Amino acid sequence: MNDLRVINLSSYTTPKVVEYKNKEWIGYGDDNNYFKYLIDRYNGSPTNNAIVNAVSAMIFGKGLDATDSNRKPDEYAKMISLFNNDCIRKLCYDLKLMGQCSLQIIYSKDRKSIAQVEHFPVETLRAEKSGEDGEINAYYYFHDWEEYKPQSKLKRIPAFGKSKESIEILYVKPYRAGYHYYSPVDYQGGLQYAELEEEVGNFHLNNIMNGMSPSMMIQFNNGVPNEEERELIEQRISQKFSGSSNAGKFILAFNDNAEQAASMEAVQLSDAHQQYQFLSEESTRKIMVSHRIVSPMLIGIKDQSGLGNNADELKTASILLDNTVIRPFQHLLIDSFDQILAYNKISLKLYFKTLQPLEFTDLENVEDEETKEEETGVKLSQKVCCEADDKQDLSDEEFDIILDELRGEQISNRWEEVDAREYDAENEDIEVWADKNIESKEQQLEKKSIDSKKSGFSYLDKSLYKVRYKYSQKYSSGKSRQFCRIMMNRSQRGVVYRLEDIDKASRAGVNKSFGHKGKAYDLFKYKGGVNCGHFFSEVLYRLKSKTMKKKIQNYDEVKSIPKSYKPRPAGHKKAKVAPKDMPNNGHHPNYR
Repeated sequence: MNDLRVINLSSYTTPKVVEYKNKEWIGYGDDNNYFKYLIDRYNGSPTNNAIVNAVSAMIFGKGLDATDSNRKPDEYAKMISLFNNDCIRKLCYDLKLMGQCSLQIIYSKDRKSIAQVEHFPVETLRAEKSGEDGEINAYYYFHDWEEYKPQSKLKRIPAFGKSKESIEILYVKPYRAGYHYYSPVDYQGGLQYAELEEEVGNFHLNNIMNGMSPSMMIQFNNGVPNEEERELIEQRISQKFSGSSNAGKFILAFNDNAEQAASMEAVQLSDAHQQYQFLSEESTRKIMVSHRIVSPMLIGIKDQSGLGNNADELKTASILLDNTVIRPFQHLLIDSFDQILAYNKISLKLYFKTLQPLEFTDLENVEDEETKEEETGVKLSQKVCCEADDKQDLSDEEFDIILDELRGEQISNRWEEVDAREYDAENEDIEVWADKNIESKEQQLEKKSIDSKKSGFSYLDKSLYKVRYKYSQKYSSGKSRQFCRIMMNRSQRGVVYRLEDIDKASRAGVNKSFGHKGKAYDLFKYKGGVNCGHFFSEVLYRLKSKTMKKKIQNYDEVKSIPKSYKPRPAGHKKAKVAPKDMPNNGHHPNYR
């Protein structure tokens, strides 16, 4: 039985980290080629291949984004220029397939910033032996470690933050107990079954191509031809009749007569098909378990058992996979990206836009809009401001009230805008804010408040600075109410408002038709009413003739908040929050 094959997995071993006495680098695997072993299991096992592809695609989702991209457009643009989708997609693939990934960090000439980030094939790197502090200071590159020879030249590349060179390597790997230099894959326990699935497939393929047993015997009973004639006959019959399309191979026998004809006894396993089916199904199940895939439907496999075939089970499986597998990988990558961005003085709240269907997302108890964006992948900027309702336009009477009670003002050229911030009750005191940004030419900043009752002045006005409020936009839409359109047109012309103006307009009933049951409401809090996407920003101005911008902020000189500082209107705590971001979109709690 020369064609008998026995599947033997005794050679399977866990990855070993090998330290060579005469080498500066650390090997991975008995033959220093464990990454190649992982790639082979990926290429050879259809189930393992499908899962790695599916999970890596889920990790990438729809790409990298930031919840604060609208507030930090410049930083967001710089982030996008550093991390292109192709690079990130490769990182996701390497991280899942090989348990780690690496980035090539390219600095600017003066090393003041990171100019470029590129994917680096992790299988081409080997870690340098750690120093006395236990840190890995560099990695050694070779294009194909399977071809490595003692005389081969390696390239040493410093680890991120460990040199002053122009190029460094950021090596990304999750923590695994007992492993310092490399990290085993999260599906380590399923690799032997991936190999088993591969061997079963090879067995069937060889059986078809070579034939474990013959399907035809051709007898020549008129003597035995010479060797050359036998080979010629065999070649011609093989060309005409063999191959998978001709149902197997043949046996060619040459005999002196029929009485001396060769005989063949077939060796068959009566339940061979059942054994093959069991091995195949068992391999698939164990591979899925190792990857923590609870429903084969998630990777495009139709399960005959019925598991995961209904919507509820599939939803549960999808949420479980997302929370236990996908997000840990994403957070690991984001932590690495944050390190790179921090070097460039960029701070963004990064997230991966999910592939999770919206109907699989539970947002019942989520009120924070940034969290909603992370969960759904729907950009905040895509939300509709003041979305359509039956109260889009103002009556003539209401319009006159706005003109009379909320005129605002345009700041003269004597004053210069110094800074602006989203209005928040938790903001530091205005006087502290001003002290950090404005310096009197006489080095003496007057603290006395101006009587807010005096026409044109505010109690927030000082002799050298003043504070006004600007109607600002968070969400853009062509469906804004007339009030919001008026206010934004004014803002574009430089119109701003005193605190007293907004408070007075609220009491006068501006926009009361938008309020609950037609009642007046606090403009500071609810702005343009339900679903409004606008907010008030706080703007600091300095008197140009007697002040200058501070270049150095000495926080030690900042005084405590003055006791004379007056409380703000009732709605001020919500001034920076757009009604669109409020619970129930700004509706009254009793709204139906």
